[in-house]
Amino acid sequence: MGTEITPFRIAVDQADLDDLRRRLTGVRWPAQVPDAGWTRGVPVSHLRELVERWLTTFDWRAVEDRINRYPQYTTRIDDQELHFLHVRSPHEGALPLLLAHGWPGSFAEFLQVIEPLTNPADPADAFHLVIPSHPNFGFTGPAGAGWDARRIATAYAALMARLGYERYGAQGGDFGAFIAPDLGRVAPDHVVGVHVNAATVGFIPFGDPPEGTVLTPAEQVRLARMRRFLADGNGYFQIQASRPHTLGFALADSPVGQLAWIGEKFHDWAHPAGAIDADHVLTHATLYWLTNTGSSSAQMYYESMHTSHWPTPSTVPTGVANFAEDVAIRQFAEPLNTITHWAEYDRGGHFAALEVPDLFVDEVRTFFRTVR
Repeated sequence: MGTEITPFRIAVDQADLDDLRRRLTGVRWPAQVPDAGWTRGVPVSHLRELVERWLTTFDWRAVEDRINRYPQYTTRIDDQELHFLHVRSPHEGALPLLLAHGWPGSFAEFLQVIEPLTNPADPADAFHLVIPSHPNFGFTGPAGAGWDARRIATAYAALMARLGYERYGAQGGDFGAFIAPDLGRVAPDHVVGVHVNAATVGFIPFGDPPEGTVLTPAEQVRLARMRRFLADGNGYFQIQASRPHTLGFALADSPVGQLAWIGEKFHDWAHPAGAIDADHVLTHATLYWLTNTGSSSAQMYYESMHTSHWPTPSTVPTGVANFAEDVAIRQFAEPLNTITHWAEYDRGGHFAALEVPDLFVDEVRTFFRTVR
């Protein structure tokens, strides 16, 4: 198997953009219960506004140009072609850092933080960045069965070695907060530190906390948030974890369906709700649509619920950031992780690098200063 690393540029066929426009202009809108707001899902009025913006002011070619300013590559590992950004700092002493996105995000979540992380005022804070598109996402594209967090982490350890990095860090949110800790588990001699946000499995209790558990007021709020999610917010999780193929027909055939499916999460998981700029939402909807990875990205939930690779204790120094909508609780994170840094914020939500890039950059710098 070859080890070539091939330069890559995004160049979507105009025919695909024309087809997207045709589908957007021909959408059939659903009937909804009047005045329900967001209580039953995405309001049709909200989606009509987003689709109008998609058709009139959103410029995919400008997004392409912005992304293409950064070096991108593909390489084959574990019989899967991987797409990734590799942005080296001008400071040769920079620490290599792999950034791992979640769902319904992508590598594009990190565009606002590339410059400050690679070229800071203080060269001691500089990073060389590796930002992959996970298997089943974006320009990596659909993958076969078995691509759980551990397998992805193993592939990323091979990627970092192929790039010549012997010592590096890992950062991830949402599903990336599965992958980054697993990268520390599969390559503990190479990973100097792991940092996570939007962390769940391995950082929260399984079920209700044991009787007698003492929680701080902030932890009680996070536990209540988790319970609300399980009672009224995880239907998407159950569908993607059990029947991703059935869902996939709608996501592959309707860009408006794709936009509604992920746009709800960009709205609800932000802090405050709806705070993420519409063009960021449309960038991700377009990326999922053009790569036809709405269905395949759902496979991560199926793989996560059918994996044999559950988290095991890690000795790698680990930092946790709880932004305003996050739910990690330290006493439940410590048995599986060597927690050396814990920070809590009253702003920022699930998509921290998009929502509060200033806080995200400062937080990443702060943690990795302790392990450089």
